[in-house]
Amino acid sequence: MSEENTVSSEELIDELYEMLEKAWSLPLSHGRAVVDGDEVRQILEELRESLPQEIRKARSIVADRNKIMEDSKKEADSIVRSAEERAKVMLNQQTILRQAQKQADDLIATTQKQTREMRHASGEYVDDLMRRADEGLTETLTSLRTARQSIHAAAAHAGKRKR
Repeated sequence: MSEENTVSSEELIDELYEMLEKAWSLPLSHGRAVVDGDEVRQILEELRESLPQEIRKARSIVADRNKIMEDSKKEADSIVRSAEERAKVMLNQQTILRQAQKQADDLIATTQKQTREMRHASGEYVDDLMRRADEGLTETLTSLRTARQSIHAAAAHAGKRKR
């Protein structure tokens, strides 16, 4: 029996049912019928030959299915591993980003503190400079006033002598 002329076991079983349907019933035999023995034997022989072939096909299909399932599982595992690796990389990047942000925040806070301290120190320096300038100018003004009064007194004294 060649592969192309192979009849499926279902078709052979259907043939047997048809043969029983067309068979002659024997009266008072409780459902017994007369069938062509040679034809039944031929169908049963074909059925015997087709079953191992169909079983091989079924086993091949199951093997293919198992291979597909195995390949799918490997691919799924690979996808999961890849996703886990990407998640780790992203987590590391986020950690680095957080550390960089913290360093930037710390640097900004330090710079702002130093700026406040420098403003305070420069304010004190300017205030001290202006106080010393004020004191110096006050002394100079006092000296000028004293010199001016001395000049006025000397001029007044000289004017009294001339008179």
